[in-house]
This record gives sequence, structure tokens and C-alpha cells, in this order.
Amino acid sequence: MSTEATRLPAEERRALTIETVVALAGQGSPGEITTTAIAEHMNLTQGALFRHFPTKDSIWEAVIGWVSDRLLARTDSAAKGVASPLAALEAVFLAHIEFVAKHPGVPRMMFGELQRAQPSPAKRMAQQLMRRYGERLQVLIEQGQTQGEIEAQVDAVAAATLFIGMVQGLVMQAMLGGKLEGVRTLAPGAFAIYRRGIASAGPNPSAVAHPRAAPRSQPGPRADAGKNAR
Repeated sequence: MSTEATRLPAEERRALTIETVVALAGQGSPGEITTTAIAEHMNLTQGALFRHFPTKDSIWEAVIGWVSDRLLARTDSAAKGVASPLAALEAVFLAHIEFVAKHPGVPRMMFGELQRAQPSPAKRMAQQLMRRYGERLQVLIEQGQTQGEIEAQVDAVAAATLFIGMVQGLVMQAMLGGKLEGVRTLAPGAFAIYRRGIASAGPNPSAVAHPRAAPRSQPGPRADAGKNAR
């Protein structure tokens, strides 16, 4: 890290600290990140770091706040102006996947905070992010039902939960494989399955492609039948 980091204004120093934690979380377990490691990565003393963040918990809270702001902004932007609710859901899904692929430390931080047994400001922010994200998904699902794109019988809350679980599952599988970037490859196929599960059934393709044939006409009496009858 350049010595220029020691001369940054307070807001830039805070932002750089957050980016440093996200980067370190992408390289290993967030629970093992110490303030010493953060300060060394930024070429600072711990005293200089604590002038901007009084505790380690306050750093974690700022990081989850950063994640929340950027993820929601990115997914909101992806859905904006998309007339089809199903297409908007797909745009949100792919934007979310792209976000975690670019910031592999983010899912590690989120999983770590949500799994903490004790309450903390960072955990509350992570839970709030999940609620707000779920609410946005429910709105899109309900719009899809209103417009006839999504089956009316679909439970919007359950469908939103499944959507989030699908992202988490793909991320977990990619993390287990050691290459989070691979989640981009799996995402389109996974959403296609999800889409088929909630989309309204259209006209029966077989009925359209193979219309019922008209009954075959019965042959009429032969022209010479009358002559034979005489």
C-alpha cells in the first residue's frame, strides 16, 4: 500500500478501510481479519486506524453498510426501466451475481455476520439488507402476477426467499470449488429453472403446432350404384 494512504482525508480513509476489509475477506476467513492486518495493509498504525473507527465492530458495521448501499443500488439500477417483471427479476439476479463475483469478500462477510450467535450492529444491518432485498423481489413478483407473467398461485414471499436462496446456493458452490468467478457461468441456467417454476403457463404448444385434424369425409355413394339397384 502506498504511503499516500497516510495523507488521505478522513472520508477517503474510511472508504479505503472498507475496501481493504472487503479485499482481505476475499482472501480468507473474515473472522481472522485483525485490525493489525488492516492497518498493515494500509500502511498505517493501529492508532491512526482507530481515529476513524473506534472499534473493530464499527469497521464491520461500515463494511456491511457499504455492501447494502452498493448491492441495492446495483440491483435497483438493473431493474429500472424493464417493463417485464420476469425480465426485471432476471436482471436483478444477474446483477447480484456479478456484484459478488467482483467482490468475493462480500458473501464471506455476509455469511459470517448472519451466522454470528450474538447480536451486533453489523449483523442487524445484514439482516436489514436481506429484508429490504426480499421486499423488492416481492414487489416484482406481485407485479408479474398482476400482468399475468407469473402464476397467481405463487406465494410471493416464498418465491422471493427461493430467489435469495438460489443466489446463496450458487455462491456457496462456487466458493467450495475455489473459484467464485465461476458463478457467472452457472447463473443463467439456474435462473431459467426458477423462471419455469413461477411463470404462467402459456398456450399448449402441442395444440398450436398440431391442431386437431378435421374429420375425414365419408365417401358418397358410387355413381353407378343407382344403375345396379335397378
